[in-house]
Amino acid sequence: MYEEKVKVRYSEMDFGLALKPSAVLNFFQDMASENAENLGFGYSYISKKNLAWFLLKYRIEFLKYPVGLYNLTLKTQPRGYNKIFAFRDFEIWNDSECLARAASSWSLVDTLSGKPVSVADALEGNPFMPLYQKQPEDLCFSKIKTPDKIDIEKTFEIRYDDIDVNHHANNCNYIIWAFEPFSLDFRSSRCIKNLDIVFKKEIKFGNKVLSQIEIADDKHTKHVLKNARTGDDLCFINVEWNQRQI
Repeated sequence: MYEEKVKVRYSEMDFGLALKPSAVLNFFQDMASENAENLGFGYSYISKKNLAWFLLKYRIEFLKYPVGLYNLTLKTQPRGYNKIFAFRDFEIWNDSECLARAASSWSLVDTLSGKPVSVADALEGNPFMPLYQKQPEDLCFSKIKTPDKIDIEKTFEIRYDDIDVNHHANNCNYIIWAFEPFSLDFRSSRCIKNLDIVFKKEIKFGNKVLSQIEIADDKHTKHVLKNARTGDDLCFINVEWNQRQI
């Protein structure tokens, strides 16, 4: 288990001092990248083989959403691989209290062909990426429910600063786009309880994203992001919300 103490900046909080969901995903992505690099299967290793890690999905459960907290401890560990998928877990702690747990799945993709490759073959028996073994306490990925109707929507243009080292929009932007159509009242009165997100396709600079939301009820929303030009689905998100304690 790799852990890192993080000082939360005001820029990573909303006006109610709640940690921004995009900051959570940035924390996870940065930790995963650094830990993978330290264990020998990070960017400097896989880029020489014309490979890249692609995030496929998250399941995130908040036991207590971080509000007004300035010092957190983040933990992560690779859980191994199963066929062409690799798995990684995360935790967020405030001193001795676990605030959140997350499970994620990833694939290794050949950047020339765009096709996934065998994790075992690509990493050549790296001992820190063994076969995945499920544990009783593991989080379970929920089946994504797609919107049945669209209640609100908004369109965004991909900016230069949205692009990452893989030359497409960084996945942390997806949750920003997904939540942006909400009203100020909806967002400011709620915090995430549970979140499932599935990434389907990348999108690059110069394109536009259509963000659509179904508000299923007061506590549940369904989201889809689409390439506004082609209509391709980019990402699906299901959220269960808690009322924010103000």
